[in-house]
Amino acid sequence: MKLIKVILIILTLSFASAFADTQSDFNLWKKKFKKIALQNKISEKTFDEAMLNAKFLPNVIKYDRFQPEFYEDTYTYISKRTSSKKVSKGRDFYKQNLKLINSIEKKFDVEKELLLSLMGIETNFGTYVGKMDILSSLATLSFDKRRSEFFTNELLILLRLIETKQIDYKTLYGSWAGAFGFFQFMPSTMKNFAIDYDNNDYIDLKNNVDAYASAANYLKKIGWKKNEPCFYKIKLSKDIPKIYLNVSARNIHDKKKLKFFRRYISDSSFIDNNYDNLLVAIVTPDKDIIPEAETLSPAYLVFNNYEVILQWNRSLRFSLAVCTLKDKLVNEL
Repeated sequence: MKLIKVILIILTLSFASAFADTQSDFNLWKKKFKKIALQNKISEKTFDEAMLNAKFLPNVIKYDRFQPEFYEDTYTYISKRTSSKKVSKGRDFYKQNLKLINSIEKKFDVEKELLLSLMGIETNFGTYVGKMDILSSLATLSFDKRRSEFFTNELLILLRLIETKQIDYKTLYGSWAGAFGFFQFMPSTMKNFAIDYDNNDYIDLKNNVDAYASAANYLKKIGWKKNEPCFYKIKLSKDIPKIYLNVSARNIHDKKKLKFFRRYISDSSFIDNNYDNLLVAIVTPDKDIIPEAETLSPAYLVFNNYEVILQWNRSLRFSLAVCTLKDKLVNEL
């Protein structure tokens, strides 16, 4: 028993020492980053106020390395995010905000079901927007080596938004990855697509008016086409060349006109012939995370709208879940 206690004490001290070293390195990084921020026209006043309490968050690194997109199979991932309970909650939220959501749909030509789906999956219709200090999250991920360049840029953009008083840094609590608001916008998305739709000189992404308009504006500008398909779930024939199978969201390759792929689909009679000349790709999302997964199942024929959602979140399963929930909501509103 004494030996076990000694071992536990040693492990605790080792962890504390490692964390102390990391914290020391983070503080050094923070000083270096301040110089970069000032070079990028962030005032010293803004930096000191916004970054005063920014700290290294070990849990952020853990979350980054263990995202659901990395380990959940497609069936599990989609089922969790498109349940009947989620559909019911979406229907109730729509009834409570019907006038606003309908007006946004008409103004931006983006389906209300898609907007509800994204909000439902991102924040459970605004009921869970995250509690992480976004400045600390972004600082931690910028300090980390895995995607330092990306998150450094996001942090600089956020500081610029604070500098120009478009965002109040005291309200910046959201996801571990630095996303904010009802639709979980990253700082670059805020900068490029967020709208002060109620004209009160402040963009509030935790307010339905600004949040919905900003999400619709984002989708419209990155190419969403209303009333066009997102995907079809298909059964592939075994003779399809493997080159046509997409397993990564980073690069959807080997797109062809739909009519070309019909020869490799066991039964394509349910797919509208009017789409035959549209460019599509085939996605087999489980192969990249499940070594023993069947190469050809599950399989999806994906359209341009599917790739638009990939720009929102670079995950094959996320796009499938969003479009699935959207379709489930169609008959409920």
